[in-house]
Amino acid sequence: MQFRSTQSHDPLVSFKDAVLRCLPQDGGLYVPAAVPDMRQFFLYMDAGTSYPELVAAIAPVLLQGELNPFSASRVAESAFDFEPELKQLDENFSLLTLYNGPTGVFKDFGIAFLAAVMEELLKNNGRAMILSASRGDTGASIARAFYQRQNITAVILYPSGGPIRGLKPETFVPQGGNIIPIQVRGTFDDCQRLIAETIMDVPFAERYGITSANAINPGRLLPQTFYYLYAFIKIKKYLKGDLIFSVPSGNFGNLIAGLYAWKFGMPVNGFIAAMNANNAFGDFIQGKTFIPRSLVYTNSPALDVSRPSNYERLVAFYQEAPAVMRNMVYPAAISNEATLSSMERIWKRYRVLSDPHTAVAFAAAEQLAFSKNFGGHVHVVTLATGHPAKLPNFVEKTTGQRVDVPEKLAGLWEKADPIALIGPHLDALEGAIASCF
Repeated sequence: MQFRSTQSHDPLVSFKDAVLRCLPQDGGLYVPAAVPDMRQFFLYMDAGTSYPELVAAIAPVLLQGELNPFSASRVAESAFDFEPELKQLDENFSLLTLYNGPTGVFKDFGIAFLAAVMEELLKNNGRAMILSASRGDTGASIARAFYQRQNITAVILYPSGGPIRGLKPETFVPQGGNIIPIQVRGTFDDCQRLIAETIMDVPFAERYGITSANAINPGRLLPQTFYYLYAFIKIKKYLKGDLIFSVPSGNFGNLIAGLYAWKFGMPVNGFIAAMNANNAFGDFIQGKTFIPRSLVYTNSPALDVSRPSNYERLVAFYQEAPAVMRNMVYPAAISNEATLSSMERIWKRYRVLSDPHTAVAFAAAEQLAFSKNFGGHVHVVTLATGHPAKLPNFVEKTTGQRVDVPEKLAGLWEKADPIALIGPHLDALEGAIASCF
């Protein structure tokens, strides 16, 4: 598989180059130049296929010439000692739980694959430094996935205003580890801007081999397609009627991954872009001009995005397949009140606790399933993207049920001090990185 920039059609680059460079010089984002038809590889898999087995079978076909079956198996086994779970709720609804990883969020899947595949790609040549921004969950996920990975250092930028949680000081570079947490006097947007500026500073980026583990890196986005395929092979024998995925949508990486899975040949009838009151792309998906709105703070904070970072990728998909976007992607905007009601219904009806982001997507799934277009003749798989224990007090207040916190998540609330506190300037960041070596 080769990749092109959303800003131009050449030069094409390999998966390895796209992962280790992560941003094209023209300022765009990398997207697949073409995708293979994968139906012969997953249509005949059955419900007994494990997640690592699926990844090991699919990855070398997607990445021919860069991962062979043996290296793909090493990556799959190294990345995944966890896998999703498909919970069929009733005839119309299922949940695909994506919070079974080490930090209880869906990001664990993409980040774990990226860490393992980078280690494999760098095995015989070179070093890399990943530079990523976090407001919480992402930092802990990156630290766990990249800790002790050979030839890789992970720099995590945090905006000021909140503590750094879930990182262990013994993993930091000054204590012999490979993790460098840095706090920036600024916003999350400042952190993302600094990442792009550092990658574009070619001499500095090449000196340290800088790339990113945020969703701008196709090596994190591409593996998110795997859990859509996994859900399909688990549910296909039980399907009656159309298949729809309902996707909590903030930066829209998960939705784009689902669309790529469809391009691989996954039989699916549509995707719901489930947004909260920010409704960032509601008009755009319906063919109107994207006009950023003022940010609205809601009870589903991970979806509080007014300028989604995957805008250019969605535009690229629109340009390639406008009819698909019009006829297969259904936007939905769910209010705070509807989110709370959804959390209550999921518990009372199915005895399943959910976080508010999953509840947004489930509320959207209910709206579409019984709309005049489908009339109940549809099965909707809702992506459950966060463990309810991530927001235990909120879930208990809403449902009346106490949330048991798994032991693996208990340490995520522990605070850690950054290695450096810097202003939101490129020279300050580069100086802080250089001082660690």
